[in-house]
Amino acid sequence: MSTVPPARAGFPRPHLALALLAFAQLIISLDYNIVYVALPEIGDALHFSAQTMQWVISAYAVAFGGFLLLGGRAVDLFGPRRIFMLGLALYAVASLAGGLAGGPLPLVVARAVQGLGGALLFPATLTLVSTGFAEGRERNRAFAVWGTAGGSGMILGSLLGGILTDAFGWTAVFYVNVPLATAAALLALTLVPHDAARASGRRFDLAGALAATGGTTLVVFALVQGPESGWNTPAVAGAGVLGAALLAGFVVIEARSSDPLLPLGLLRGRDLGTGVLVTFLYMGTFGTLLYFLTVYFQIVQGYDALRTGLAFLVPMAAIVAGSQLAGRLATVRGTRTAMIAALTALVALGFSPARRQIALTERGEHATA
Repeated sequence: MSTVPPARAGFPRPHLALALLAFAQLIISLDYNIVYVALPEIGDALHFSAQTMQWVISAYAVAFGGFLLLGGRAVDLFGPRRIFMLGLALYAVASLAGGLAGGPLPLVVARAVQGLGGALLFPATLTLVSTGFAEGRERNRAFAVWGTAGGSGMILGSLLGGILTDAFGWTAVFYVNVPLATAAALLALTLVPHDAARASGRRFDLAGALAATGGTTLVVFALVQGPESGWNTPAVAGAGVLGAALLAGFVVIEARSSDPLLPLGLLRGRDLGTGVLVTFLYMGTFGTLLYFLTVYFQIVQGYDALRTGLAFLVPMAAIVAGSQLAGRLATVRGTRTAMIAALTALVALGFSPARRQIALTERGEHATA
C-alpha cells in the first residue's frame, strides 16, 4: 500500500457520506456473519458434510484476507471511489449467484467472490474515512461510527439471518445483499467525490498477491479437510506443504520486490507489529466466537433460526455501546489507553463466567463420583 497519505476526500455532505461509509462497513460484516444461522439449512439443502460446511464461512474469509493487500494497492492506483463501487458491484453479483446456487461448489465460489468484494471495499472505506475527516475529534468520531457499524454487523448479521431464514429460507440471506449493495453503489455516485489522478510508477505485485492467497487457501483447506479425510492423505498433506511453501515464497517475493505489496520493513515498527499481533489474537478468539455460538445454540441447545438470531441481541447492544465509548476514550486518553482498557475488561468479564462454569463442572463430577 502507498506510504504517502492521499489528499482529503472533501465530502460535499460529510454526514451523509459517513452514513454511507458506515453502511458499507455494515454490509461487509453482514456478509461475513449472516450465513451462520442459515448453515444447518444450507448444509441440508446442498448436501454439505459436517466438515465441508465450514467452507461456506472459510471461502469468504480466505478470499477476503488473501486479497486485502491487493485491494489496498488497487485503492492507491485507481482511487477509493472506483474501488468502493467495484467492491459493492461484486457483492451484489456474488450474492445473487449464491442465492441461485444449486450445489456446494457454486455456493463456495460465490462466497469467495463476496470475500474478494470485501477485500476491495474495506480498504476503500478505510481510506475515505481516514482522509475525508480532519484528524482529532472529527476523525475519531467518524471511526467510532464506522467501527460501530462493523461491530454491529457481526451480531446484526446473525439476527437478520435468523429472521430471513425462518421466514423465507436460506437463499434470503444472499438475496438481501443485492438491493443493499446496489443502493450503496448508487448513493456513492453523489456522496463520494471523484478520485484524484492515478498514482504513477506503481504496480500491483500480482505474484505476491497470488502467493499469499494461494498459500492461505491451501493451508485452510488442509486444516478443514484433515479431520474428515485424514491428515496423512495425499490431498491434505500435499495442500499443507504446498500452502506453507507458497507463504514462504510470498515473504521472499516481498523482500526482493522493488514495489512490494507488503513492505516487510513496516512490520519492524513497534506500533504496527503490536497492532498486527493484537488483531491476530483478537480475531483468533472473538472472531470465531459467533460461529461457535451459532453451532452451540442450534446443535446443542436446539434453537431454531429465529431464536438463535434473537439470542445475539444482547452482544449487539454491547458492541454498539462499546464502540462509542472507545471513540470517546481514544479522543481523551489516546488509542493505546483505550485498547488496553478494552482488552483488560474483556479478559476480566470473560474469566468470571468461565471460572464459574469450571466450578459447576467440578461439582457435577464430584456428585457423580
